[in-house]
Amino acid sequence: MSIKIGLIGKTNTGKTTFFNAATLQSAEVSTYPFTTKRPNYGIANAITLCVCREFNVKDNPKNSRCIDGWRHIPIELIDLPGLIKGAWAGKGLGNQFLAIASEADALLHVVDVSGSVDEEGRLTEPGQGNPIADVYDVEEELVMWFLKLLDKSESRIIKDIKSGKSLEESVADILRGAKITAEHVRVALKQSGLENKDFENWTGMDDKKFAEKLREVSKPTIIVANKIDIETASKNFRLLVDQFPDKIVVPCSAEAELLLRRAEQKGYIRYLPGEETFEIIQESSLTDKQRWALDFIRDKVLKEYMRTGVQFAINVAVFKLLRMNTVYPVYDVTKLTDRHGNVLPDAYLLPSGSTVADLAKEIHSELAKGLLYAIDARTGLRLPADYQLKDRDVLSIVSTTKRG
Repeated sequence: MSIKIGLIGKTNTGKTTFFNAATLQSAEVSTYPFTTKRPNYGIANAITLCVCREFNVKDNPKNSRCIDGWRHIPIELIDLPGLIKGAWAGKGLGNQFLAIASEADALLHVVDVSGSVDEEGRLTEPGQGNPIADVYDVEEELVMWFLKLLDKSESRIIKDIKSGKSLEESVADILRGAKITAEHVRVALKQSGLENKDFENWTGMDDKKFAEKLREVSKPTIIVANKIDIETASKNFRLLVDQFPDKIVVPCSAEAELLLRRAEQKGYIRYLPGEETFEIIQESSLTDKQRWALDFIRDKVLKEYMRTGVQFAINVAVFKLLRMNTVYPVYDVTKLTDRHGNVLPDAYLLPSGSTVADLAKEIHSELAKGLLYAIDARTGLRLPADYQLKDRDVLSIVSTTKRG
């Protein structure tokens, strides 16, 4: 499945720097509000340990890359215009922002943890801003957006229910464009204590509570505490962690990651996204300023926080929030190849609970139509169509139409 992760937050928090660091694009970065007037779309990667080491084979992937035994699987990253108060009502670029945010499977909420951004998203002296208030402000905008969509559809929902549709089905149909499923609605109803209350009798408070839960369930979110290398950040980081115990808060320096990746591109250093160290391989090519910057990143970011946080945040979103498993379909289970002899050619990300039948559909609709079973490459066992896939499964699908 195509995974989309949205970058949200106020202006000047470093969303676009994060985006550039993750995708190696060159989206415009500036200090004035709404530099990102239109969303930037790019390809980042979720990185997981490849099965090539376990099977002791040299792979040649087609839909992904394998670097030093780590599989880099493409996902879509969306850098969204900065949010301001009132965005849900159309203020600023609010409508555009929220409509596109609704397409995402998960969100990374980029916060300036150094407190260098004021309430309106303008740059200020480090420590003057309030990162905790910023999180609440953006969260409120998202909830109000969901509430607005539900309020607009109230009469249709009532009509659907009277015609025999369940509340779950009706809301899911209306919000399908926002990737809301009936299961999301069911869980949100349960968590808000409204599963047994007649929709026509909901109060305004009920509406808000349901919108909050639906937003949480359907758009799981990580808080990215960016600019962690600025002196005022460490205190605010601890406050963020304490204030949001039910959220994952990742310390991050997007600027450090971007610098490392650009230096790696130019051949100055050896570095892989997410690693805890880098190695300088062209010391003589570095200017004093570049050498100082690399030393600063090593001392103030990697030694303090082990990583820059950019790749870690993406990995956590994919594998923890969205609970994706990596599955490797092959044609020949003995050689682990496709029809053309490519070893471990593809890696698919599928949500926990996905079956052999789901994988067949993901590969090709024709393959799914004639699905018989799959063969496990490790055991040789036949796996039925309803077998729930596990992370790192390697298997061949057998179908009356073809085998893949």
